[in-house]
Amino acid sequence: MNWLQALILGLVQGLTEFLPVSSSGHLTIGREILGVEAAEDLVFEITVHVATVLATIIVFRKQIWKLLCGLFKFKYNDETDYILKICVSMIPVFIVGMFFKDKVESLFSSLLVVGLALVVTAMLLFFSDVYGGRARASAKSYRNGIGWWQALTVGLGQALAVVPGLSRSGTTISTGLLCGMKRSDVAQFSFLMVLIPILGEAFLDLVGGDMAASSVGTVPLIVGFLAAFFSGLFACKVMIALVKKAKLRWFALYCALVGLAVIIFTMF
Repeated sequence: MNWLQALILGLVQGLTEFLPVSSSGHLTIGREILGVEAAEDLVFEITVHVATVLATIIVFRKQIWKLLCGLFKFKYNDETDYILKICVSMIPVFIVGMFFKDKVESLFSSLLVVGLALVVTAMLLFFSDVYGGRARASAKSYRNGIGWWQALTVGLGQALAVVPGLSRSGTTISTGLLCGMKRSDVAQFSFLMVLIPILGEAFLDLVGGDMAASSVGTVPLIVGFLAAFFSGLFACKVMIALVKKAKLRWFALYCALVGLAVIIFTMF
């Protein structure tokens, strides 16, 4: 991977991370177009994901600081309740990461999987857009806008979204809406719940030596990191508001068209 390929893929990651269109799927498509090997892409993807996580921390710094301040009061309050629900949401992805990591990583070499998963993402977005309002009308009110079972369900959505092409934000937002959550509540929860799993995965890969064994050079990794970080800052500030207000069916249409195009390209 050269620095120009890293720049392009970093921009793709940063601009698609916060939209329900699957950044991992777009990275896989971009890798195929640019001719980047799958082994390089796995290490590079961890790097650019960390960059967008840091961008998320900066954008949500006030909310994160409030949560930490509440946590260190060492009593059960709204902040402690919210953090514990984030911990519950991480249980499914922790199980997937511990027992199915190798199988998940093998999926990143299949463009057909990306196409099919994008179509599934489109279906989830469409149905949540159509039926999410009805679910919310009949839902109970919970502390912090999310119940324990809703946190676990959204966490299951995040665990399924390890498949490239199945949008993490799209899946978690869709499952939250179908569980009766408000769009503003599920959007914030969706972006905060991913911080620890991604940073934890990067730490384990660093300790395990996977990063050191990478064939990607230092310059491409730095360029990709910076591109994803700064484009992620822009996307996080602008696109989150769009996700909260825009009709998800338009994102569903985009995912369906891209997914079908990938499937047709792969088969013919």
